[in-house]
Amino acid sequence: MTVPVWMLLGFAAWTVLLLLATVGVYRWSLILTGRVPIRDFRADQVEGADRYRRAMRAHANCIENLPVFGAIVIALYVGKVSGTLVDGLAATILLARVTQSLVHVSFVQSNTVTSVRFAFFLVQIIAFLWLIGIIVAELS
Repeated sequence: MTVPVWMLLGFAAWTVLLLLATVGVYRWSLILTGRVPIRDFRADQVEGADRYRRAMRAHANCIENLPVFGAIVIALYVGKVSGTLVDGLAATILLARVTQSLVHVSFVQSNTVTSVRFAFFLVQIIAFLWLIGIIVAELS
């Protein structure tokens, strides 16, 4: 497998691990101790501790960006576009995503924390656009 494909797999694995380690632990600890019935976790109404709500958003952020990264990696793979820069950008995307998620779930969201979180998101966006540019340049 290519490095971008591995990074996409890592992104998917991170999305699942983040869900299990944050949202899953929070919900199941409440359900299994009998403090909350399973039906109380409604999809249309996010309730709970601030950390739980941040975890829900961090997981949703992963879900929202996974298909974008997936489309870019598919284009790289199908177009046989590769190289050190492509590999580095793909790794940067995964590293920035993991770091953004950790900042999101680990800290109360102040202006500073939110700015740091946004900086890691911006790194991903720049890397996405850069990879798209490389694909277009290589295949034109």
